[in-house]
Amino acid sequence: MNDAAALSHVLERGPLTRGELRDLTGLSKPTISEALRRLTEARLVSVVGYVSAGPGPNAEVYAVNPDAAYAVALSVRDRGASDTPTVTAAVTDLAGTVRGRLESAVDFSRTDPVAGVVDTVEAVCKEAGVAREPVAQVQIAVAGSYDPRGDVLHHVEVPGWGRPGLIEELRRRLGVPVGVDNDVNLAAVAERAHGAGRHAESFALLWLGEAGLGLAIDLGGGLLRGARGGAGEIGYMPMNVAARRVAFQDLVGGGALQELAAAHGLPVAPTAAGTMAAAAERAAEDDPAANAFVNELAGRIAIGLSAVVAVLDPPLVVIGGEVGQAGGELLGSAVATALAEAAPLDTTIATTLVQDDAALLGAQEAGRASVRETILSTLGRP
Repeated sequence: MNDAAALSHVLERGPLTRGELRDLTGLSKPTISEALRRLTEARLVSVVGYVSAGPGPNAEVYAVNPDAAYAVALSVRDRGASDTPTVTAAVTDLAGTVRGRLESAVDFSRTDPVAGVVDTVEAVCKEAGVAREPVAQVQIAVAGSYDPRGDVLHHVEVPGWGRPGLIEELRRRLGVPVGVDNDVNLAAVAERAHGAGRHAESFALLWLGEAGLGLAIDLGGGLLRGARGGAGEIGYMPMNVAARRVAFQDLVGGGALQELAAAHGLPVAPTAAGTMAAAAERAAEDDPAANAFVNELAGRIAIGLSAVVAVLDPPLVVIGGEVGQAGGELLGSAVATALAEAAPLDTTIATTLVQDDAALLGAQEAGRASVRETILSTLGRP
């Protein structure tokens, strides 16, 4: 447990001297010295430098050995019915440095998901120039609801990913723990670590993606997942609009956005995000048609968000996803105005600060955290 205590501080804070670790852990000088000796022999930490400590020899600075273990993160993104799903993978070392990354299109209607994931893990390790053996965790972000009770994905559109037994088969083939989570949940992890949610007590992330909608609910750093992992499937939320019953996806999804842009006489790009970006650019130049489009879209978004705000009362709602990124602050401001009229409670609206693949970044964070927890729990046992 002394070893675990010392290592946890080095993992959390970065390089530390023996004296700093002694102060942080409250352990005696001989005890912390012995713990560091064992951690060094186990190749979990190493001496990376020296600092002056007054009279006498310089103090050794200890840091985590980044090559002690790796985590591989994968983001499986469905770009829409007309495009092949994209798999983006990254290798992160124990210190949190991304050692390699690659992106490829995988046709899962022809490629079995297990084979596709195994091949991708091998390829990204080769790209990173790291051995496959120290990979201690694979974390996958996919558009779907992961049910831990049945160890299966629901509401997943990518072919083959909803079949029973898939996750366990992945674990057997890869030989390491495999974590699977909803892509929007993992995007919220990235937003908490790197984006607009860094300093928020809690927040909701509304994901406006090319292939669908999602909602992640961060409660003080933890995620609300629901009994079967289905919390946040806001695209299925039923609504009554103009005397007809529709789902929220039918109001603000990619197809609906394209139709709305065309109705306002705006050019329609091949993707919803492209259409949103072009409209936002024209709206910023005070184009009447573009402004009308943004305001109507914001009003539709506010209809769904008003229900979220009424039930959860989040202090912050972050708008993300490819469409949210493309709309930027202009869309966020329009949503804030519309929500102030529709919602019974006041909440702050922000646009995402994560411009990379947010689900991949979240998977990297989650994968590295799992590796750290495994190492620390192992050290904590006799």
